[in-house]
Amino acid sequence: MILPATADTDTQRIATGLRQRNVALLHELVELYQHRLLRYLIYFLGRRDHVDDLIQETWLRVIERGSHYDGRSRFEPWLFTIARNLAMDHVRKHKMFSLASTARETENEASPIQLVSSASSPFELAARTQDAQRIAASLQALEPACREALLLRFQEELSLHEIAAIVSAPITTVSSRIYRGLETLRKQLEGASHAN
Repeated sequence: MILPATADTDTQRIATGLRQRNVALLHELVELYQHRLLRYLIYFLGRRDHVDDLIQETWLRVIERGSHYDGRSRFEPWLFTIARNLAMDHVRKHKMFSLASTARETENEASPIQLVSSASSPFELAARTQDAQRIAASLQALEPACREALLLRFQEELSLHEIAAIVSAPITTVSSRIYRGLETLRKQLEGASHAN
């Protein structure tokens, strides 16, 4: 009987496989995480443009820098950090929206990222019901830092510590972003239901 791998042995298996550039392992990782990367980058950017290129670049970085993953922590935060850094670089290069606040953001001093396009967002396009449309519109209206924190916490199921490592912010800041995001969502959804 084969026992299921524990998280520790799985992270070590991934670390060893990446150091050895194991093609079978890479295919397994792509299969497991491709959809999650797609979803994360669409939510992060607020649009679908260039996401496929960023995903491909993320996997290339995983191959190139696989020896940097030591297996002492879960693979997901390491992977999402690579994807986030590439997305931030892409945004800076293409000046899709202002990130001036990212470097100097404080809890009380955050300016929202403005999308260039006024076309329907990925959130609205994916929404199939009225409730889903309301939630999608509310998510899109959130401050990007709060939207990202909510996505990583509740959709990707990462811990506060892992999110803090990905976004290079203290855990208290991540907690605050999650709280603010949930509170804003609650108010928006309550306001929308009272308006109907």
